Amino acid sequence: MQLLVVEDNEHVAGALVSVLGKHGYEVIRAADGASALDALNPRTDLVLLDLALPDMDGFEVCRRIRKVSDTPIIMVTARTQLEARVRGLELGADDYVTKPYDIREVLARIDAVLRRGRSREWDGRAHAGVVDAGGLSVDLAAREVRRADGDVIGLTRKEYDLLALLVRHRGTALSRERILREVWGSSWKGLGRTLEVHVASLRRKLDEPDVVETVRGVGYRIAGRR
Repeated sequence: MQLLVVEDNEHVAGALVSVLGKHGYEVIRAADGASALDALNPRTDLVLLDLALPDMDGFEVCRRIRKVSDTPIIMVTARTQLEARVRGLELGADDYVTKPYDIREVLARIDAVLRRGRSREWDGRAHAGVVDAGGLSVDLAAREVRRADGDVIGLTRKEYDLLALLVRHRGTALSRERILREVWGSSWKGLGRTLEVHVASLRRKLDEPDVVETVRGVGYRIAGRR
């Protein structure tokens, strides 16, 4: 497993690289955002991304990575504000770690994110196929959503994961807690209205406001066949 560690502090980076290496990971280290974007490659399994970088902040690095790759990202931040955590997750980060941290937590979160990624790959193969949902075509194997005219709709990683989860359980109302747990994993608690923000963004991008239905007192669902 190859990890890309993006950290400008030499002492912190050295300690991380040493510990991760001892746990069997191949580690590439980048000291700034530009170097991280250059170092990202098809073999990168996960990015451990510090928010405070000298040339651009971690939010911008995350945004640029998400334009070209679905590689899992764990943000590392000294910011404890909810807004910073939510912003990172909305930009496509898969999890976050708050400084100061215990290295055991970092290792556990890396393992959890990689495990979820493997689970999604297996689930995608198990449910491979194209599903019609309210005039949209959702290709679960290719992770692609198209309109009736064939145009591909650009979604973020989390927007797609949210839509795919609802599509796989089409016609069934999924609770807010279940959606947050399955899409955001261990980082979902305390995220406030991030699910509602993603649903609103998804409806806007799909241009099909009735596809994702709100089930009052429960959560959301994709309508069954009409």
